[in-house]
Amino acid sequence: MLAKTFGSAVYGIDASVVTIEANVMQGTKFFMVGLPDNAVKESQQRVESAIKHLGYRYPRQKIVVNLAPADIRKEGAAYDLPIALGILSASGQLDNPRLEEYIIMGELSLDGVLRPIKGVLPIAIEARKRGFKGFILPEENASEAAIVNNLDVIGVKTFEDAILFISGDLDIKPLESNTRELFFENLDSYPSDFADVQGQENIKRALEIAAAGGHNVIMIGPPGAGKTMLAKRLPSILPPLTLQEALETTKIHSVAGKLGSNTSLVNLRPFRAPHHTISDVALVGGGGIPQPGEISLAHNGVLFLDELPEFKRTVLEVMRQPLEDRRVTIARAKISLDFPANFMLITSMNPCPCGYYNHPEKECVCGAGIVQRYLNRISGPLLDRIDLHVEVTPVSFDEMTALRKNESSQEIRERVIKAREIQTERFKEYSDIYSNAMMPPQMVKKICEINTAGKNMLKRAMERLGLSARAYDRILKVARTIADLAGAKDILPEHLAEAIQYRSLDRDSWAS
Repeated sequence: MLAKTFGSAVYGIDASVVTIEANVMQGTKFFMVGLPDNAVKESQQRVESAIKHLGYRYPRQKIVVNLAPADIRKEGAAYDLPIALGILSASGQLDNPRLEEYIIMGELSLDGVLRPIKGVLPIAIEARKRGFKGFILPEENASEAAIVNNLDVIGVKTFEDAILFISGDLDIKPLESNTRELFFENLDSYPSDFADVQGQENIKRALEIAAAGGHNVIMIGPPGAGKTMLAKRLPSILPPLTLQEALETTKIHSVAGKLGSNTSLVNLRPFRAPHHTISDVALVGGGGIPQPGEISLAHNGVLFLDELPEFKRTVLEVMRQPLEDRRVTIARAKISLDFPANFMLITSMNPCPCGYYNHPEKECVCGAGIVQRYLNRISGPLLDRIDLHVEVTPVSFDEMTALRKNESSQEIRERVIKAREIQTERFKEYSDIYSNAMMPPQMVKKICEINTAGKNMLKRAMERLGLSARAYDRILKVARTIADLAGAKDILPEHLAEAIQYRSLDRDSWAS
């Protein structure tokens, strides 16, 4: 007897329907076909144990399970539940009037308890798109799937609950969720605030400019100057996620299995800070069936690379293309997948191996040329993609103990939001550009026009400070953002002057 159930496979951040056919016939042995990986093949033991534990009969006949389409590899243990239900139906032990109306996914334990799975949100979206009535899945994942409306989300704790629901002997009310209510819940609840930071007003200003224009930043300074502390507070001044951005971010985290058990919707901008021992595959994504890497998990948020020169050269270089294209393409022999990677890159580093080059009090012990060699660990093409170079100096005792009230993240964020609104209006005709940092060179000439006084200032700065040619466009983009923060229609000389000071690593004399 033949029975069909439906599951799903996730590729990239999208899902596709998998038809699971189970046939029980004369003969012996268990056969699974349809390009399953080892985790799927091992489902036979889990399924058999769960069926027997509940008192059902495991067929001692020939069992053939086919996962279609057969030319796409299936991964993971989430096919246990639909396979088990298909075998019960094919052996005549389960009346299945509703079996084909649902997408069914779940990993079985040996006693029939369901364990949570990954990639629930894209599966739920695909189930609704393909016209399925609902989605049967482990109870722990139900709140995540309930974000998708017009779909009956049936969360079950055990294999037995799924059997009883399919046969009509147990009524389980579909879980409903108010997506907009979830989205607005704790929308501004960041754990860190700029009000806690004493001093460092110039660094706060630089990060405000970066947030307003979507610019990448490198902070360079001695140990203990506050680089990491400041970077961790950057998401708190970025504009809030839109609902569309929140859903896209949630899909990525769902596929990677990074959603917490109590989290159904990511409504805060991500902050990812991988260790410098990370591999290039872990950073950009990969695997047999490619999984999202850190740059995709930072989508719509911040990727923070602390101690930048300590990262392997190959790891840093793989970021160059995603920084330009805002997505990463991972190609395999049979499949090519795109992962979104629209993130702000924030990096920090010591100025030299000992950490005290240019320190106001401590003496650097690095020999001649060592400082430049240390800086050269970061390639020119990567440095070219970083708009703001910020020198961080230690906070004095008087600043640390001052009792003055510091500006909060919310106050800074309000100015950032106003600047972003100006940019939204400016780029409304372009679907793929919505911040100053994303402007291509040809657009910079049009959008970032400067008067004669500004041209003369920029010319003198490039000659006297030894700024490289690559600094030109970056200075104009940053100046445009500074003008937006000031509410100015045109880029004025004072805006250019402030932008010029953020190109310190381009100066010929910096490490000499």
